[in-house]
Amino acid sequence: MIHGVLNIYKEPGWTSHDVVAKLRGILRQKKIGHTGTLDPAAEGVLPVCLGKATKLCDLLTEETKSYQAVLLLGRVTDTQDTTGAVLQESPVAVSLQEVEAAAASFEGEQLQIPPMYSALKVGGKKLYELAREGKEVERKARPVHFYRIEVLDAELPRVRLAVTCSKGTYIRTLCHELGEKLGCGGCMEQLIRTRVGIFRQEDSLRLAQVEQLAREGALESRVCGIPELFPQLAQVRALPQEDRYLDNGNPIYRSMVEEPKLWQEGAQVRMYKSSGEFVGIFRCDGRTEKFAPVKMFLQD
Repeated sequence: MIHGVLNIYKEPGWTSHDVVAKLRGILRQKKIGHTGTLDPAAEGVLPVCLGKATKLCDLLTEETKSYQAVLLLGRVTDTQDTTGAVLQESPVAVSLQEVEAAAASFEGEQLQIPPMYSALKVGGKKLYELAREGKEVERKARPVHFYRIEVLDAELPRVRLAVTCSKGTYIRTLCHELGEKLGCGGCMEQLIRTRVGIFRQEDSLRLAQVEQLAREGALESRVCGIPELFPQLAQVRALPQEDRYLDNGNPIYRSMVEEPKLWQEGAQVRMYKSSGEFVGIFRCDGRTEKFAPVKMFLQD
């Protein structure tokens, strides 16, 4: 079984679930999970966790993400993208400077209402299922953060945007709201996710490439190992006589490691056995003055 994260380039037309199902067939292992859905029409970076790394799916979902999107001004749809039914069409009489100013006004903390055509659940039912039944329900606005919204180029009514944002952000909704702000309406025509945390588009693999590498026995060289996902965390190695505590998932005192000075209250570290085997992510517990486990990876 392979343990780690594959940086997959999801192609248009595939659901995130389709990608996982295809990988299970290629790799002949069941323990696979994706790190956050991309709409079927969207494409781009989709980190997929394999084996023990499936424990990290929730952590990777939290990562900052970057996108390139095409905003189509002058059209409003029920899905907030061009796959939906057209609700309104308007002439576009705005300047590039007005578009840039509107985009800049969304940078920073925002409250965003999730679209009806989304996989969020209300009362146990996905919103898009309700939308297809012709129902609309109240959705609570959620805090999101836009770190960067840049107009890359424009041939009105189309505007190409580069966006870096927090988790849970809908770029379709950003396009819709930009159209509203400009007074002509708008929707998303294209979306490419270019980055999720440390995973970038230029390093991603299409499923056909994964299949070829697997046939050649060369795929594991393209898998990001679990410890590599936390380059910002210090490495701590247990003393040989203390390995048994880690085998049982126990916390250990700072006197039990080779680098006791790396203990800093509240900080997280990468913990290794004396042999160099990666154990997991531990946190410096100020109450007990121990390294306490947060995520363990010794067992499947």
